Amino acid sequence: MRIFAFAASLRSASLNQKLIQLASRLAAQFGAEIDLARFHEFDMPLYDGDEDLAHGLPEGARRLKQRIEGAAALMIAVPEYNYSIPGTLKNAIDWVSRARPMPWRGRAVYLLSTAPSPVGGIRGLWQTRIPLEGCGAIVFPDMFALPHGNTAFDERGMLREAASFERLVREVRGFVRFAEAVEPLCCSPPPEADAKRRAQEIAAALEDESELQPGTAQT
Repeated sequence: MRIFAFAASLRSASLNQKLIQLASRLAAQFGAEIDLARFHEFDMPLYDGDEDLAHGLPEGARRLKQRIEGAAALMIAVPEYNYSIPGTLKNAIDWVSRARPMPWRGRAVYLLSTAPSPVGGIRGLWQTRIPLEGCGAIVFPDMFALPHGNTAFDERGMLREAASFERLVREVRGFVRFAEAVEPLCCSPPPEADAKRRAQEIAAALEDESELQPGTAQT
């Protein structure tokens, strides 16, 4: 089972990059194949409906779309910007959401965050759930927020506090098992022609439902 992982931060010394690297190592120990990326690999312009209509996804968004489609699940470490989701990540979600079929739909997602603050970025994680779930992602109920991230890591990239590390291990293990259960629903081909036809009917119905929502191309 393949997990695509990245930290939604462009800073070279990102604390969230440290966190996603640690979470990725743990997920690999629990049997997942990890595709770990840097967010700079997906640089893209601000969403522009005219540009979308004329040219479709920009190169960075296409690369992100392909990496998402190549995995059954995602782990995203999200820095908290002004009590909310980073604009760069929201912009990336918006661009990728214009692809069809919807790349986010049906994929399990685990959200993590760390910050120097005592709450560890949890406010941003709650905001990040909204667009991902709106795009059909199955966001894992537990979210990992690590407080005091500027002092939480040792020189090996491990967590100094045993209780925080044990909680991360427990959540990552749970997410991997959760993603394994979800994978046949989102990513495995139906075994029979009837099942395949039914899956296509369901996908078409879901796409029709998406069209009822306000479209970014018209705003």
